[in-house]
Amino acid sequence: MALEKAKGCLPDIQVDARIVSTVLCGSAAALLVLKYVNQRRVQKKLDEAKKKREAGFQRMEKAARQFKQQNPGVKAAQILSLPLVELAAKLKDGSLSPESVLYVYMEKALEVTRQINCVTDFLPECEEQLREVKKQPKGLLYGVPVSIKENVANKGYPITLGLTKFLDCPECDDSVIVKVLKKQGAIPFVKTNTSQAIVNIDCGNTIFGQTLNPFNHRKSSGGSSGGEAALIGGGGSILGIGTDVAASIRVPCGFCGICGFKPTGFRISAKGSASPVEGMNSVISVTGPMTRDVDSLVMCMRALLCDEMFHLDTAVPPLPFNEEIYSSTRPLRIGYYDEDGYFQPSPSMKRAVQETRQLLQEAGHTLIPFKPPRIDFLVDELFTKALAADGNSTLVEKFDGEFVDSTWTNQIRCCRLPNLLKRILALILMPVYPRISRHLNALVGIRSAKDFWKNNVDRMVYRDEFIAEWRKLKLDVVLCPALGPAFNLGYAGKLFVATTYTHLYNVLNFPAGVVPVTTVTQADEEELKMYKGYYGDPWDKRMKEAVEGAVGLPVAVQCVALPWQEELCLRFMKEVEKVSHERRGRKKI
Repeated sequence: MALEKAKGCLPDIQVDARIVSTVLCGSAAALLVLKYVNQRRVQKKLDEAKKKREAGFQRMEKAARQFKQQNPGVKAAQILSLPLVELAAKLKDGSLSPESVLYVYMEKALEVTRQINCVTDFLPECEEQLREVKKQPKGLLYGVPVSIKENVANKGYPITLGLTKFLDCPECDDSVIVKVLKKQGAIPFVKTNTSQAIVNIDCGNTIFGQTLNPFNHRKSSGGSSGGEAALIGGGGSILGIGTDVAASIRVPCGFCGICGFKPTGFRISAKGSASPVEGMNSVISVTGPMTRDVDSLVMCMRALLCDEMFHLDTAVPPLPFNEEIYSSTRPLRIGYYDEDGYFQPSPSMKRAVQETRQLLQEAGHTLIPFKPPRIDFLVDELFTKALAADGNSTLVEKFDGEFVDSTWTNQIRCCRLPNLLKRILALILMPVYPRISRHLNALVGIRSAKDFWKNNVDRMVYRDEFIAEWRKLKLDVVLCPALGPAFNLGYAGKLFVATTYTHLYNVLNFPAGVVPVTTVTQADEEELKMYKGYYGDPWDKRMKEAVEGAVGLPVAVQCVALPWQEELCLRFMKEVEKVSHERRGRKKI
C-alpha cells in the first residue's frame, strides 16, 4: 500500500523537479548576469579612477614645470641631496624657500612614480597650504613636503585600501597625524600606494597597480607601506607617514634601503587611519615615520609629540619627546639574535645582524645573546589566530564584488577556505608539513568569546614572560633581523607568514625600527644555494626563490626597545647607523 502511494506521487515529483530545475537554471543565469553587470560596474570605476589619477599627475607636472620655467636658478640636485635636518634648517633661516623645495620634490616624485608606480594622488591643495604656511609661526617642519600613505586620511580624498567600493567615499576631515604635520609647517603633497586591503607585504591593487622596487624593478617594494618606501628610496620624498600592523613600515623600508619606525601603539595618534579589520586590537596597528636616516625619524617624532597631538587625540598619552634619554651616551646592554627558529633568515639577513653585533661591541657596547621564548606559540596562537579571530570574515567581506589583485590571490584563497576544510587539510598535512598545518588551524580563528578572552590572557602571559627574560639579562634594547632582501615580484603576497621577525613586536606592542646596514654580496648569493629552511616545506622553498638575484640590494637590521621607550629605541638605531656608516667609510679608504 505504501509503495503504491509512493508510485502515485512520482509524476508530481517529476513535475516539481522540472520546475525546480527551471528555477535553478534561471537563478544561475541571473547570477551570471549580475556578476557580469558588477564586473562592468567595477571596471568602469577603475577606468574613471585611472583617468582622474592621470589628470592629477598632469596637473602636478604642469605646476612643477611652470615653477621651473619661472625660477631657472633653482638647483634641484642640491635640494634633493639635503638630509631632512639640513633642509629644515635652510627653510627656517630663509636660505631656501618653501616654494623651491615643494616644486622640486613635486617634479622628482612624478619622475619616480612614472618609473615605479608609487604615488596614488597628487594633493593640489598643497599649493594653497604653501601660501598659508608662510603666514604662520614656523614649526619644526616648516616648508617640508611630506608624502602620506593612502590609508591615512586627507580631507576630500577617499581611503580606498585598493578597493573600488571605497572610491566614492571621500574623507570629511584630515587624520590627526596630518593635522599635526600641518601645524608644524609640513606640506602633504602626495598620497602613496599600498597593498589591497593592507594585510600583505607586497604593494599592489586593482586601482593603482603594482609598485616596484626603486633599486630593481624585478623586485617588490614590500608592503603594505610600499608606495611610501619606494618613493622615499627613489628620492621623490624626504619624509613619509606609513602604518604598521605586522611589518608594514619595517618590511618595505628594509626592501627599499631607508629607515622606518614603528612606535608603541598609541604613542602616535592613529585616529583617521583606516585598519583592514576594524575592531581588531590583538595585534595593534600604528602610524609611524619613514625617512632616509635616523636623524630625520627623530626630527619627525619631536614634531609629532606635541601639545597639538595630545589635544586632538586624548587616547595619546601626553609624553613629549625625551631629549635626555635620546642624547645619552652611556654604553648599552644589547640583546641580540640572528634567527628566530620559525623562518630561517636569508644569508644576508643573518650576516647583517652578525656584522652589526661585532661593530657595536667594538664601539664599547655589551652584546648578550637573547632568544625570544616559544616563537611557534607566538606566531600561531597570538598572531595568526588573533588576527583571524573571526575566521577572516571581516577581511574577506572587503573583497565582495571586487577584482582580487594578483598580489592577494594566494592569501584570499586560503582565507576563503571553509573552516571544516581548513581543519581537514591541517590534519592531513600535520605529519608532512607541521608548520603549514598549524597555520591552517590558526586561520580558523577563535571559536567563542571565552576562547577570545583566553587568547588575550595568553598574550599578556607571553608578554610578561618575554619582559622577564629581558629584565633577567638587564637589557636596554634588542638587535635582530629585518626581513630581506627585497623579494622577487610575485612572491611577497605568498609569504606574509615570513613576517615573524617583525610581527612579534606588534603582538608585544614594543617600539621597533629598521636601519639599512649592508647590501647583498655575491657570497650571500652563493650561500643561498644551500638554503634549506627549518622545515623543508613549500614555504622554505618559496623563501629561497623570493630572495634570489639580489646582489647589491640593501639589507637592514631591526632595533627594539621596551614599550614607551621610543627615544631609547631611536638612540639605539642611531648607534647602529653610526657604526655601519663608519664601517663603510673604512672600506672606502
